[in-house]
Amino acid sequence: MSAIITKFVRENNLSPEMSLGELSQHAPELLELLTDKVKRDQARQRLLNGYKFSRMQASAMVPFLKGGRPKDRDAIPPSETTDTLLEGGAVNVYQISQEETIRELAQRIVQENLSEMKVRDIARALVETASNATSGVSRLSRLRKELHNLKASEKSISATFDPETTRLSNNMQKEHRLQ
Repeated sequence: MSAIITKFVRENNLSPEMSLGELSQHAPELLELLTDKVKRDQARQRLLNGYKFSRMQASAMVPFLKGGRPKDRDAIPPSETTDTLLEGGAVNVYQISQEETIRELAQRIVQENLSEMKVRDIARALVETASNATSGVSRLSRLRKELHNLKASEKSISATFDPETTRLSNNMQKEHRLQ
């Protein structure tokens, strides 16, 4: 799998500086090369560790596929640039628009009655687009507060908790205090 990704990255001159839209254009071609879940998982790991792409970038190029669905239904179309859902309900990496506030996002989650998995994907996108772990935790905390105010289900609220980001944020704040 490393050879497939290495060759693909070199042939297409891919780099972590590229936008998600540019990288997602390569998803259909990569999905044809990576025929099973193990290959896709290994490819994502190679993109993360070997080429230093972010999780969002790696997922844009090698999307997670749900069992039993055709590959093209989960691939991220290059034309998707706003907060939309793909056909079949898969959450898109563009789920959060730049202009949408946390309050509006919470209202949309409640109005559309999004599943716990989709809320978790949105929370992950909020963290990934934050400048650091502390601002990511702040965004998630604000989202939880807004969901609570809107009387969202407890499952939706708990889906916004990310223990890894919280741990990173706490460590950053601790280091800052010690300086």
